[in-house]
Amino acid sequence: MAKKPNVDSAVKEGRRERKRRQTRERIEAAALRLFLERGFEATTIEDITEAADVSKRSFFDYFPSKEEVVAAWQDGFARELIGAVAAQPEGTSIVEVIETAVNSALRAAIADPQSLAIVALIRNTPTLQARDQLKYAKLERKLADALFARSGSQEERLRLGMLAAAVVTMLRIGGERWTQSPQNASVEQFARTMFDELWAALADLGEQVQRRP
Repeated sequence: MAKKPNVDSAVKEGRRERKRRQTRERIEAAALRLFLERGFEATTIEDITEAADVSKRSFFDYFPSKEEVVAAWQDGFARELIGAVAAQPEGTSIVEVIETAVNSALRAAIADPQSLAIVALIRNTPTLQARDQLKYAKLERKLADALFARSGSQEERLRLGMLAAAVVTMLRIGGERWTQSPQNASVEQFARTMFDELWAALADLGEQVQRRP
């Protein structure tokens, strides 16, 4: 006779995973708060573990380094973006998919009251600046994969990869523009302007190609 599944063990597993998630979130929240209060370099792992009420071993169970705490926070944008790409109805144009997904991710990012301060921290911390470029490379790959998952056409893979690269470059330049100069527009209006510039540039290049001898 087949053995019945152990319901209690399944419940316990769910609780265990929830506890791990809560511990990870507590460590991340404590670390980011201390980074903003004291500076990244001035904050030690011991400071973080004390603030989060966890052991040093527990910290390393979740994060290999202080830098990875910031990287985990940045990954939230990628998760929101990719989730929004997948959520668009079938048959939606690629332009609308990208614009809707980017706006969704941006709204989620600015909903975090610490977001602008953390972006400034990254920009002003050489250690974090060097790693920040990896974020865009990862985001480009994830966006290309998400767009390809909607298409499923091998013939589209190269074009979607190039499109993802253009969109992520727009996000990088837009982020720099947003943080370096005061913006009176809402994030949606600012994104609209950036998209208008991107699509216009791609269309202009396409026209130049068509006129090429």
